[in-house]
Amino acid sequence: MKNATRLRMKTEKDRRQFLKLAGFGALGLMTGSFLPFLDPLAAARNPNTASKKKFIPDLDISMTAHPDELALFPGERTRIWRYDAMVHKGDQSRVVPLPESYLGPVIKVRQGEKIRIRFENAIFEKSIIHWHGLHVPAIMDGHPRFVVPSGRSYLYEFEVKNRAGTYWYHPHPHRRTGVQVYQGLAGLLLVSDEEERSLGLPDGGYDVPLVIQDRTFDGDNQLVYLSGHGMEQMTGFLGDSILINGMPDFTLPVSTTAYRLRLLNGSNSRIFRLAWGDGRPLTVIGTDGGLLEKPVSRAYVFLAPGERIELWRDFSGAPVGYESALVSLPFDGGPMGSGRMGRGMRMSGRRGTRQTLLLGARFPVFKIKVTQKVKKRSTLPPRLAEIEPPRPDLADNVHRPRRFHLTGRHMQWSINGRVFQMEDVAGDEIVRLGSREIWEFHNTGGGMMPMMQTPHPMHLHGKQFRVLARSGLRHEGYVDAGWKDTVLLMPGESVKILVGFDDYPGLFLYHCHNLEHEDMGMMRNYLVKS
Repeated sequence: MKNATRLRMKTEKDRRQFLKLAGFGALGLMTGSFLPFLDPLAAARNPNTASKKKFIPDLDISMTAHPDELALFPGERTRIWRYDAMVHKGDQSRVVPLPESYLGPVIKVRQGEKIRIRFENAIFEKSIIHWHGLHVPAIMDGHPRFVVPSGRSYLYEFEVKNRAGTYWYHPHPHRRTGVQVYQGLAGLLLVSDEEERSLGLPDGGYDVPLVIQDRTFDGDNQLVYLSGHGMEQMTGFLGDSILINGMPDFTLPVSTTAYRLRLLNGSNSRIFRLAWGDGRPLTVIGTDGGLLEKPVSRAYVFLAPGERIELWRDFSGAPVGYESALVSLPFDGGPMGSGRMGRGMRMSGRRGTRQTLLLGARFPVFKIKVTQKVKKRSTLPPRLAEIEPPRPDLADNVHRPRRFHLTGRHMQWSINGRVFQMEDVAGDEIVRLGSREIWEFHNTGGGMMPMMQTPHPMHLHGKQFRVLARSGLRHEGYVDAGWKDTVLLMPGESVKILVGFDDYPGLFLYHCHNLEHEDMGMMRNYLVKS
């Protein structure tokens, strides 16, 4: 790691530099240093290099996961794991680091491009990268059966088929996803396309990615993860500090113009009920799978782990010095989700208090301050994208939807009473290639005691889907329009989705994106079979 330290690039310490790095074409430098050229023989030994056709990438990147240290607070440097990347072929500005952050670089790609990513695992345990939300072949999706031992590599090659939108990447080893993400291994992947570029939405420094996470630090500024109690795994880990793009106490400096704010909930288990602190409605222009057909106005929006939301906010009428904030409003997450099952108090060594920021509490997420007056003007288009309405009547199983019951008993979460086994697929988890199906997720108890109920954000690998209907509790904070890959179910709720399996046969995952639930086995395979 000494060579890595010597080669590591110095990053700008001014937080405002982040805004300069946020836009396309903003940086023409490599993003990291611990990036030795990968051994081609090691890549050749990977199971995913057996393609008979020669793959010629438009963008060729090497990416390394490795230990590092970062000065997040005065005093001791915080030990983290991070992704660094280097562009070998293609525009260098496609890989943009976030200064002062443990998060990996923002990777920017275009629909239709061929992407090669050579992943080198330099942490001290097995890992693999999942491209969350991307429609890729099964062998490129980051299934835990392809975990890479420490010191070895994995070759990803795929074509970008997704619509323009905000996607992300993170580790996916079984039983270790939660801790690896918590240590810092995650980053954004932004896709653009012609439809998006024609709209004239805010770009450059006015197109701002914002990754929201919660963390707990001890008195020596080191990350604290799980206390070892089973109940904390059952509820999901909640940190005491809110970090934005890996930075605590974050303030976003803005100018007097319109912004596109891309929000990712990169937390392990925390759900946010987001609203503007000044009481203005949120203007939502995109969700997991890209832009909506038209803007949607909400007083607040729920954002569960793994979900993304894109907001339009215009500061053109605000004076220099104006301050606002994005806040998380209180809500009831159920007996377990709200910490009423004995989670309650815990020592937070860094701050010397005994209060945990419980799920459903009210707190500020980040601040906004108008720092500069500009003459730039942007207009929000009344129509954003062409999205065909879902056709559930054309589903192959329109009269027999697949049903998945989210249950827990004996300190174990499960789906239809089953837990994860590496290559196990039940008969009702096999789908036909080329089919279109209705799936139903039920978080309604299924024989559980009420005290065992908690929220579950359900995620499908390799697919985007349409939300058809909800039943149970009525919350106004859902944005179910457009394309999704993760959907939140509060206790007592059921959700019906429509998903197509047009291409890419193979074994994919579906699971709860509460990472502690996932690591406990609340994850299953589904098989797309020709």
